[in-house]
Amino acid sequence: MISDLQSETWKRLTGLADRLPHALLLHGAPGVGKLALAERFAQFLLCEARGQGGEPCGRCESCRWFAAGNHPDVRIVEPEAVALALGRPAPDEEDEEGGGAKGKKNPSVEIRIGQARDLAGFINLASHRGGRRVCILHPAESMNTATANSMLKSLEEPPAGAVFLLVSHRPARLLPTIRSRCVPVPVPLPERKAAAAWLAKQGVKNAGQWLAFAGGAPRRALEYAAGERGEAIERVLRRLAAGDRAALSEVAGREDVESLAEVLHKLALDRAFAILTGSGKYGGGGGGDARAWLAYARQMGRHRTLVGHPLNPRLFATEMVAGMPER
Repeated sequence: MISDLQSETWKRLTGLADRLPHALLLHGAPGVGKLALAERFAQFLLCEARGQGGEPCGRCESCRWFAAGNHPDVRIVEPEAVALALGRPAPDEEDEEGGGAKGKKNPSVEIRIGQARDLAGFINLASHRGGRRVCILHPAESMNTATANSMLKSLEEPPAGAVFLLVSHRPARLLPTIRSRCVPVPVPLPERKAAAAWLAKQGVKNAGQWLAFAGGAPRRALEYAAGERGEAIERVLRRLAAGDRAALSEVAGREDVESLAEVLHKLALDRAFAILTGSGKYGGGGGGDARAWLAYARQMGRHRTLVGHPLNPRLFATEMVAGMPER
């Protein structure tokens, strides 16, 4: 349960419930459980039979509606691409001129103005259950300029009973005027032991490896371990362990190139750290030229910004592998 993994943050949130600000900004690294916290807190706020344990009861009508994903007093606003990735229905969006649904080829990666307009209508309606109306924006920094300006109006003059939970990986990208109207709630990386135990409960094998690769973020580690991205990463790690650099260039498409770039970037940084300190996150160590590995890590950092649009994935992979230091 996310309230166990982020127990201190959960205590802070539930402690705010009786004197709740109209807007909270949950921020922290990707994969630390911010969205799960926001959703759990929304359920807690709407629960009609909260007990003394600081948790939603899970049995009342409000909790049952929430669990079914159709609570009438909750609205989750996120880009179409994010909703689809999380298995949620894609939002019905208007175009920027309000002229109807857009015929896009690719799912939007922005929270668009049509969603903000729909949200304004939602928060100004009376609550179905006579309580609060809760809006979750995720990730908040994906609002485009028009959306952010529209949201600012709602945050400046919120209707009674409306609560905004903004979830952000990069709060610095939000408008300063939006940040100033929210109470910040930092969500830190959980303790490594607790995160590893949580991953083990999810059935993740080699939890320590995936947690290290995810930078200590347990939900990102779970995504790596359980998804296709994790399988691609495992292939890269096996080929590196076998010293088979030629096989590293055998990529099938953009997803494989992204995984290769991510692994090489992180391993380069880890190898430099291991040379300088004697040990690394991934078990590296021994000799080598730390400066060469740091230079390669910088190069890979630049490559990672380009992997979304390689003209030729195999040539791009070959170039990345060719630049790797020999020792």
